[in-house]
Amino acid sequence: MSYRYISIKEFGGPEVLSLETKEDLPEPKEGEVRIKVEATSINFTDTLIRRGIYPDVKERPPITPGYDMVGIVDKIGTGLTGFKVGQKVAELTVTGAYSEYIVLPAKQLVPVPEDVNSAEAVSMILSYVTAYQMLTRSAKVQEGSKILIHGAGGAVGSALVQIGSILKLKMYGTASVGQHDFLRSSNCHPIDYKSEDFVQVVNDLEPDGLDAVFDPFGEDHFKRSIKTLNKKGKLVAFGAYHAKTQMDLIKSFLRVQVWNFVPWMPSTNFYAIGSWHKKHHDWFESDLKKLFVFLSEKKLKPLISKTIKIEEAREAHELIEKGGLKGKLVILMNN
Repeated sequence: MSYRYISIKEFGGPEVLSLETKEDLPEPKEGEVRIKVEATSINFTDTLIRRGIYPDVKERPPITPGYDMVGIVDKIGTGLTGFKVGQKVAELTVTGAYSEYIVLPAKQLVPVPEDVNSAEAVSMILSYVTAYQMLTRSAKVQEGSKILIHGAGGAVGSALVQIGSILKLKMYGTASVGQHDFLRSSNCHPIDYKSEDFVQVVNDLEPDGLDAVFDPFGEDHFKRSIKTLNKKGKLVAFGAYHAKTQMDLIKSFLRVQVWNFVPWMPSTNFYAIGSWHKKHHDWFESDLKKLFVFLSEKKLKPLISKTIKIEEAREAHELIEKGGLKGKLVILMNN
């Protein structure tokens, strides 16, 4: 039986993504499970992997991208208990999920409640786990904490806003005007990043400073974000959107790490879900299960910008790089 997948045969722009077919399904080995993928999301991180500048991925082309997936157990390798064919599971794959079938180690898989929609479930894996861990494990927010969220209308930003509302935080968010109604409905004060100086706005409204700021944009932007914090506040950096090369990403990471040792500056931290997932898979599993409960209870409603077919992956990468999307892009394999 054949299956389709997306391949990157050389690093570059969206044009390097190609739809390929393999004639035989992959076979699970001992301790592995074959999964029929139902949904995978397309993330900005995938574009960095495609360009060859994402530090956590050392693979060389050909590479199949795909940072997360939800699918159905199709075949179980030898020596396994605790899984059954037909069971819905999830995982942070980092690569490999733009594929109709994938084989993964069983110990990495997280069960997905049957009542949870696959497109919404896959939205939890990268964006919402990132948001939840940054809030609760990196910044260690408490009810009433004052925070600033940059890119508050995007995939991770909207997740931060929704979870922040559940945790009863006082929130400010930078976003385009078209996303301000969503922010207001989630008890987040909107700031127009195009026409307003977020440092001035926050300092006018919160002269004592914020407890945390979440910033995905990069080194120069991080410097401005720090100006909104109180002395015990924390900058949580989680990317470098404006980076053009791997060195730009590394410089942003190192600068944040160095700042953390400067005694007169607020605390700083660079969050990367890939490395946290490797070091603390128990945290990942625990946090994802909590988010699935929130989803089942209708406390969370992920913003899904668009669902697409696997053959539309190239166009989806182009959309992400243009910016301005409201929420997630999700590949549904049975579309």
